Amino acid sequence: MSRVGRLPIEIPSNVEVTLSGSNIKVKGPKGELSHTFPAEISFEKDGANLLVKRANDEKFSRSMHGTARAVVRNMVVGTSEGFSKILEVQGVGYRAELKGKNLVLHVGYSNPVEVEPPDGITYAMGEGGTIVVSGHDKVLVGETAARVRKVRPPEPYKGKGIRYQGEFVRLKAGKAAKAAS
Repeated sequence: MSRVGRLPIEIPSNVEVTLSGSNIKVKGPKGELSHTFPAEISFEKDGANLLVKRANDEKFSRSMHGTARAVVRNMVVGTSEGFSKILEVQGVGYRAELKGKNLVLHVGYSNPVEVEPPDGITYAMGEGGTIVVSGHDKVLVGETAARVRKVRPPEPYKGKGIRYQGEFVRLKAGKAAKAAS
């Protein structure tokens, strides 16, 4: 039995979960999400909890058991609280700003790069040149943060670029440092 899959999912009072076969719809104050699971996975409401069940002990069913529970929990948390990723802009002259709902990045290119958010995602500027990407869909928040980071990933010689908060970038020795040793 999957350790993750057998745990119940607590449903807050402000979140509404609708079950129809292998399709699940979660609606909360932050938004609405839906997902269709394989037929081997079923759901059962037990008061304020939601249980994930599997039809049999075949390999595919076992592998989807914990995954389905994690996806549904992320849907419940996302629609009630939301998710966010924080990016840091580092480098001399590198900066980010908001222009309406779009994010404008000045990161060493001849022209600024404008990044438009997908539906359900918002950009915000934090203190110290940080970018906050937030939304109710965990996957979409992660993909959008990765797309913003991809504009100028941190380079290994000076560490300049856009990185996740807390990300460690290992710096390499330059050509002059290698020649001296």
